[in-house]
Amino acid sequence: MGWSNWSGSVTAPAAVGYPRSEDELAAVVRGAKKVRAVGAGHSFMPLCESAEAIVGLGAMEGAIAIAPDRRSARIPAGWSIRRLTAALWDEGLALANQGDVNPQALAGAMATGTHGTGVTLGSLSTFARGFRLIGADGEARWCDRRTNPELFEAQRLSLGLFGIATEIDVDVVPAFHLAERIEKKRWAEVRESYDELAGQHRHIEFWIFPHADAVILKTLTPCDPCDPPASTSDVDEATFRRVLDVAAKLPVLTPFLQRLMMRTRFDGRRRGPAHRIFPSDRTVRFEEMEYELPRAAGLAALDEVIGWIRRGRLPVAFPFEYRTVAADDIWMSPMNAGPVAAISMHQYAKMPWREHFAGAEAIFRAHGGRPHWAKRHTLTRADVDALYPMAERYRAVRRAADPAGKFLNPHLEALFS
Repeated sequence: MGWSNWSGSVTAPAAVGYPRSEDELAAVVRGAKKVRAVGAGHSFMPLCESAEAIVGLGAMEGAIAIAPDRRSARIPAGWSIRRLTAALWDEGLALANQGDVNPQALAGAMATGTHGTGVTLGSLSTFARGFRLIGADGEARWCDRRTNPELFEAQRLSLGLFGIATEIDVDVVPAFHLAERIEKKRWAEVRESYDELAGQHRHIEFWIFPHADAVILKTLTPCDPCDPPASTSDVDEATFRRVLDVAAKLPVLTPFLQRLMMRTRFDGRRRGPAHRIFPSDRTVRFEEMEYELPRAAGLAALDEVIGWIRRGRLPVAFPFEYRTVAADDIWMSPMNAGPVAAISMHQYAKMPWREHFAGAEAIFRAHGGRPHWAKRHTLTRADVDALYPMAERYRAVRRAADPAGKFLNPHLEALFS
């Protein structure tokens, strides 16, 4: 029995093995010609695809260890963000930011540059202080800014190319609470005032259906301590699923259905511990492409993509998601050239997506965009070299860490061998 990612669009014939200790993991790595590690399967690109060994770290031994200054914590790399943030909360601590779902393994989220939203907040990869890795030779080694610094810099956004992380030293902050507000705004109004709004809120994002003229605006603001929220989601997924199923059967109705749905009154509020407010239930399966664009180009690029979809009356059934992420200095991070606007394009898993994504990708690239590594893209090796000045140095560290290419698969080999 093989493996499949969350959306069902990426499969592999190899079954996933779950070592229970670092010694068991090391034995698998030593004995494998090729091996990839897998987390929750939330990558839409074939990062974990393998015809040979695939390992998951969910059954590994381990415990959280808080640093004496309470500014960092050593975390088992295979823990889900859900498990990690609950354990931190019990210690009076939290991650400074999260994305809008939390089943991903910490190692996988960091390896792909997963992020939340916030003008001053970077991706989860920016929280890493150090890694314990099982290398291609099966030996454990540590890397941070002082020990094996080149390996550390590459490993911060690793795509799983340098070894299998078993522990990660992570920045943490004192536990905090958040108030969530969901409201409907006119697209023209948000387009004009977004920069001002983003400066007023610690976290802000919006969703826009391409055939509607209103957006669903979401803000998260620190608040006084309060009880956990009654709801585990920010939107009504049941109604949305019914609308999507109609669109899948009758794609021509997609524009009408979106305008009809946006007549709904959106006025949601939740409050609670941060780790309970950041994530929401996302049970409707979809395919996703995300591009990180220079922040100044983000709204114009989104407007252009929406115009292209409307002119063609294309049945893009999901809304676009628009977020902001701070700049970083990570070699292969899409945020390393400056702060970005992150635009996520989704399509219902039951509907065609490739042609629509290809058209939108051309627009995003024309506006200076770089893709999220785990979301759908068509980068070639030449594209990687053009977009990332540190690409060849990254490859050199990979060759030193894994000369036989044990952690490569066909997709990654084409880009980084």
